[in-house]
Amino acid sequence: MRSLPEPAGAAEGAPLPRPVFDAHLHIVDPRFPLIANDGYLPPAFTVEQYRERVAGLSVRGGAVVSGSFQGFGQEYLRDALAALGPAFVGVTQVPAGVTDEEIADLDAAGVRAVRFNVRRGGSAGLDDLDRLARRVHDVAGWHTELYIDARDLPDLAATLAALPAVSIDHLGLHHDGLPHLLALVERGVKVKATGFGRVDLDPAETMAAVVKADPTALMVGTDLPSTRARRPFTDDDLALVARTVGEEYVDAVLWDNAAAFYRVPAVPGPGSLPLGG
Repeated sequence: MRSLPEPAGAAEGAPLPRPVFDAHLHIVDPRFPLIANDGYLPPAFTVEQYRERVAGLSVRGGAVVSGSFQGFGQEYLRDALAALGPAFVGVTQVPAGVTDEEIADLDAAGVRAVRFNVRRGGSAGLDDLDRLARRVHDVAGWHTELYIDARDLPDLAATLAALPAVSIDHLGLHHDGLPHLLALVERGVKVKATGFGRVDLDPAETMAAVVKADPTALMVGTDLPSTRARRPFTDDDLALVARTVGEEYVDAVLWDNAAAFYRVPAVPGPGSLPLGG
């Protein structure tokens, strides 16, 4: 891969000056029910802990993603979105039998996507993927997100490519699935540059390949608090993203691509979000 100049302010350990849309974060609030997954319950990671952790990273918005340990629970998500403000949206898990009224109500609370957690469970199953993904899009304009090993994408490729809007978590997780991931990127699927501490691939190589296939496809996120990852997110992960995509695409990858996908229209000013206070 060619050497790219390091953006100003992206030196190791330094905060990035550009606004960041954190396209993948989790809030774990013990005030609300949690479901053990294979015996695992995550430690608390509240809105206040998130604020403290990303202070100085130029985060101006983001997507709070429901984990396997939250199942179909929505109250924690409603609470988190109300606390974080309108530049933050939700990605939730809903049962196949969710009503149109329930979808509309969640949309009013700031939810913008449905998640299928193929890797860990806790969501609706793949048998319901096509029907549920189309229904939430028809009712509320939601897109669909999948936590899936890219090696398993060939069985779903035709279905995913035909859906209105789809993203794949954590760069598809495994190097051997990259050709399958890129084939879907070329057909409009988005990819999250997240979870570098949980993947079996070279993040820089994979990000460069995604951007080459479609510069609008890549979206960055912290994956905080990095539950069950081999290593947690570090600030240098964002700097790696900036160095890899270069000056031409850094603004798109840090903010524009995700903001458009999640329908957050403008970059809020630094003082307009309750972060770090």
